[in-house]
Amino acid sequence: MRDLQRRLTELRKKETRGIIGLMSGTSADGITAAYTEITGTGETAEIDLIGYATYPFTESTRERVFKLFKPDLATVQDVCEMNIMLGEAFGDAVNQLISDLSLTDVDLIGSHGQTIWHQPDQGATLQIGEPAVISAKTGLPVVADFRKADMAAGGEGAPLTPYLDYVLHRDSSECRVLQNIGGIANLTYLGIGDMVAFDTGPGNMIIDAVVKRYYGDTHDVDGAIARKGNVNHELLDELLKHPFYKEKPPKTTGREVFGEHYAEQIAKRAKDLGLTNEDLVATVTQLTVQTIIEAYENYLPSFDAVYVSGGGARNPVIVEGLNAGLDVPVLDYSELGFSSEAKESVLMALLANEYVMGTPSNLPSATGADKKVVLGYAAWV
Repeated sequence: MRDLQRRLTELRKKETRGIIGLMSGTSADGITAAYTEITGTGETAEIDLIGYATYPFTESTRERVFKLFKPDLATVQDVCEMNIMLGEAFGDAVNQLISDLSLTDVDLIGSHGQTIWHQPDQGATLQIGEPAVISAKTGLPVVADFRKADMAAGGEGAPLTPYLDYVLHRDSSECRVLQNIGGIANLTYLGIGDMVAFDTGPGNMIIDAVVKRYYGDTHDVDGAIARKGNVNHELLDELLKHPFYKEKPPKTTGREVFGEHYAEQIAKRAKDLGLTNEDLVATVTQLTVQTIIEAYENYLPSFDAVYVSGGGARNPVIVEGLNAGLDVPVLDYSELGFSSEAKESVLMALLANEYVMGTPSNLPSATGADKKVVLGYAAWV
């Protein structure tokens, strides 16, 4: 058995640690792996992104992951089998990145895993992709399961990204909103000596579900379908009455609230109202835009600029909608000098670094936790 504590002590003494971060988000498109070199810890940490790549899931793997999002269909056996299968997939992604980048000095892996259930009101969350399997396939120590310690401390276990935002992007002269639009949309407000972070609601999740239902595609490429339709304001107004939007931050949400079942309800209501498929896509796209704008209006102080990341940043209809509804510049996250695609994987590398260094990496102002805690646990096989 490898001496994990001895290895962690050795890593703690290194000036710079080479860490691969792994991320698969709510859209379950695949695994993004990023190799970073991190010096220091906490707010003075320095992060150098060396390279990254995304390794798509096969369609059969993606279908099996999506089955796990449906508790009326998935069995305990399904969850257990996919925990191992995804662990192998994450391990393969690490080995492929090491080969692709010709890496020779990787110290550690930070893995978020694949979220299949997140219910903060019950203090419950589950990410799969077995860390021990990742370690066995790569020979490297793995730090994972970053949400649970925060939830044990009374938090919602999310959002985690604000920690990276604070370390990398706080600025003494500009009040910024960093808006991520993945399956779920979430923001980090970085003011002058102030920070707010929470989920704003669905990002691409409902759009993707509707597009898959009626067009068989994974997403609305370049917003082309939405452009052909017209927003139905009767349906939009109904959707904006969802109680989540009235909850005060900190707050998080996920597929359990805004997933496929909710999208099916919307599709049925759209049919009753006589909407075309294009009108429906246009309407749920505007829902993402409108809920982001209203979150700013209801819960944020003034700010100077918005930086957009995630899949939604590649949907021009969403970006144009934000530009039309806001009186500040709406910029791509890459303007801050970091890749949007690699961002969450870099976060996982940073969280692994903080685990090694014993540095708390949750932000109670974002998650609602009672105290700061060190996130994650380690495995080395």
